[in-house]
Amino acid sequence: MRRPAPTGTERFLKEEDFIVSKTDLKGRITYGNKMFIKISGYAESELLGAPHSILRHPDMPKIVFKLLWERIQNKQEIFAYVKNLCKDGGFYWVIANVTATIAPDGSIRDYHSVRRKPSDKAMEVIPQLYSKLLAAERSGGVEASGRILNDILNEKGVTYDEFVLGLQQ
Repeated sequence: MRRPAPTGTERFLKEEDFIVSKTDLKGRITYGNKMFIKISGYAESELLGAPHSILRHPDMPKIVFKLLWERIQNKQEIFAYVKNLCKDGGFYWVIANVTATIAPDGSIRDYHSVRRKPSDKAMEVIPQLYSKLLAAERSGGVEASGRILNDILNEKGVTYDEFVLGLQQ
């Protein structure tokens, strides 16, 4: 399935909105709640079995997804701000909590994501930060944006988690 061209039309979650989805180990969507289906603009049948990356907006730096996959494949949760692309080219921002579902034998069964409306404070910081990270990726790859992100965190004296969660408060 081809990804749509971004239109610049933004959609907004309400405070009470929760987006929930699950994927298999390869990132293919196996479940999406009604809010996920509605805001994405896709039919449930279009989403199920599709790669979750179908929603990846081109404004998202790859370093965020690199961190996400590293964490969840190591059975650690992660919080991340994500700009998602809708079927019609619109977009919406979320604060995502992504976790691995652990089977009784200790293996990872699947991945689960719960997303909510990001704070106004986060939206004052994250779009500009992501723009800077993307520019670094264009010239120096994911490693370059990773260095910039680490420099920012070190300068602030916080971990990635402290930074992200601090913006949400």
